[in-house]
Order: sequence, then structure tokens, then C-alpha cells
Amino acid sequence: MGQIKKFRKKYETPMHPWQRERLIEEKEYVLNYGFKNKKEIWKEIAKLKKARLQSKKIIANKTSEQALKEKDQLLSRLIKFGILMKDSTIEDVLGLKATNFFERRLQTVIVKKGLARSVKQARQFIVHGHIFIGDQKVSSPSYMVSLADESKLSFNTNSTLSKEDHPERAVLTKKDEKVLEEIKEKKESAKKEKKVEVKEEKKESPKEEKKVEVKEEKKESPKEEKKVEVKEEKKESPKEEKKVEVKEEPVKVAGASE
Repeated sequence: MGQIKKFRKKYETPMHPWQRERLIEEKEYVLNYGFKNKKEIWKEIAKLKKARLQSKKIIANKTSEQALKEKDQLLSRLIKFGILMKDSTIEDVLGLKATNFFERRLQTVIVKKGLARSVKQARQFIVHGHIFIGDQKVSSPSYMVSLADESKLSFNTNSTLSKEDHPERAVLTKKDEKVLEEIKEKKESAKKEKKVEVKEEKKESPKEEKKVEVKEEKKESPKEEKKVEVKEEKKESPKEEKKVEVKEEPVKVAGASE
């Protein structure tokens, strides 16, 4: 059996959960790069932080042999994935941004290569197993594509998307985009008209009239008359007469004995 290792997080959560500027940036990243959740963003930012931290340590210890080895390894790795240029130095690592890592993800590279029309569609193709790099299927949208692998990107030969005539691969022209925009505008206008009609019907509905009629019936209901009649019956009940008769009877019996 192998050694049991503890799985650790590959990212760090923000120090404060509600920062307006950071939340706006993350929302833009989700729209532009098609992230599924915030964890995917934080993982890429963690890669950037790791590279910056390593470059700072190398700059601090320029003379040591270990620093020179780490410098060559770091630069060669970043150049391999197209994040840095060939002539870049270790100081250029400090000027990198999170978007430099986002653009080398498989999801964004597919859109740039023209294999998908949008970032969401690219993610769908990857997750459903339509994308190959050479002879290997890749189903992870966050896969970092190297410059050598970029030319090997293709569709699965068994997939219908491998045909260029497939409707999902068709590139929209400007005329098609205008037609789609007109259709959207018509749908939105129809929805607004329906909402206005519903509001007018609610205003003209006879609910208020029914409520008024119910209130008038309650006012004219004979409940109060019944209560008055019950009270009068209680007043005229023969309970008191019975009590009087019971008191008189024992008096008559005493007089007879005498």
C-alpha cells in the first residue's frame, strides 16, 4: 500500500468576504473566462502568488547556486505555457497578472482557436469529452495548455462535432447577429406588454367590489338580533318561578303539623 497523504487546499480564500472591488473583478472573470465558481478563480490566483513568491526569493539570493537553478526552472515553465516571452527575466514575473494564467486555460484557448463560439460552449465541449490534445482526451476546462500542445488541439474523431458543417460550429456573421438581436428585442417587448396587461387586469378586477358586498352583508346579518332574542328569553325564563314555589311548599307543611 502507498503512503496515505492528507489532501490540502490548492488555493486560499480572501481575507474579507465582502470587498466591493474584488467582487466586481470576480464577476467580470466569470463572464469573460467562463469559470464555474469562485474556487476556480482562486486556484489560478494561487498559481500567480506562488510564482511571485518564488521570484522574490530568487531575487533576494541571486548569488546562490540553488537560486540560479530555481530561476531557470521557473522561467522555463512559464515560457513553456506561453505566460512569459522567451527574452523575459525573473523581474518580469512580478509584473504578471491573473489574466495571464486565465488565458492559457483550455477553455479560453478553444475559443481563441475558433473551435467554439463562446466560453460556455467551450466548457460544454470539454466536459462532454469532445476535445482531444493529440490522442489524449482532456475533460478538465482548467487544463493549462502549453505552446506545443496548442497546435495538437482537435475534436474527437468519433464525435459529430469533428465535421466542419456541424451547426454548433458555424460561425455567426454580422447579419445573423442582427437577426438574433431583433428576435431578442421582439421577445422582450412582448414580455413587457404582457406584464402591462396583467397589471391592468389586476386593477380592474372586481375583488374590491366583492369585499364591499361581503362587509355590507356582515353589517346587515341577523346575528345581533339573535343575541338580543336570546337575552330576552333568559330574562323571561321560569327558573325564578320554580325557586319561589320550592320555598313556599315547606312553609305550608309546617303550618299543618301545628
